[in-house]
Amino acid sequence: MRVSVLASGSKGNSIFIEMDGTRLLVDAGVGVRRVERSLAELSVPLDSLDAVFVTHEHSDHVAGLRTLLKHTDAPIYARPGTIRAIAGGEDLPEERFRAVHDAVEVGALRVSAFDIPHDAADPVGYEITGSGKCTVATDLGFVTDAVRSAMEGANVLVFEANHDRKMLRQGPYPWPLKQRILGCRGHLANDEAGRALTSLKARPEKIILAHLSETNNRPAIAEETVSRAFAEIGVASLPLAVALQDEMVSA
Repeated sequence: MRVSVLASGSKGNSIFIEMDGTRLLVDAGVGVRRVERSLAELSVPLDSLDAVFVTHEHSDHVAGLRTLLKHTDAPIYARPGTIRAIAGGEDLPEERFRAVHDAVEVGALRVSAFDIPHDAADPVGYEITGSGKCTVATDLGFVTDAVRSAMEGANVLVFEANHDRKMLRQGPYPWPLKQRILGCRGHLANDEAGRALTSLKARPEKIILAHLSETNNRPAIAEETVSRAFAEIGVASLPLAVALQDEMVSA
């Protein structure tokens, strides 16, 4: 299994997953040149993708989708509500989209969509299983039972640690935006991520903290907060990485 977060943050998100000979992209929130360049570093041609999965319609997850469609024949999978909600989606080729309700088979993999609490039309995370398991769970207001179940026992987990609460509250954002981020359909704080991870019965083998706010977080703060949560339950070290906006991070 190969999992590479090509970009992660409020300016754009995209994740490459390869398992059992099947190649997937989750979200296309950055330009196609950025995706193509990152995949080239992995010796993966853009046109070798088997499918693209979209978590929700916010621009940082779909901004590059229109151009990406011109460079690959891969089908685009998303919830029907997400497809309808994509800005300008009526101009996208309808025949390229496939609806995901619960789970679909792509190549050797089973991709299961699970509901996430976020302020979008019909947002989801994805649990991707084959010979291993990779779970993508970002843009979460809080961790539901469905999210926790998808996280359990993952070989690789891409998981949100969006903000440090103190930085957010003292930062420059207007109060309505701060309320949105802190709300139950907003984004997950570092300490909430730590609590969720330490509550798992079967901890992931590798964790990539993702969707960090450039304004209200820092990679070192996110990593230290989650590591401290594990230390408090007697886990001294764990395979933890932090995804970045402008650099590819692999697990």
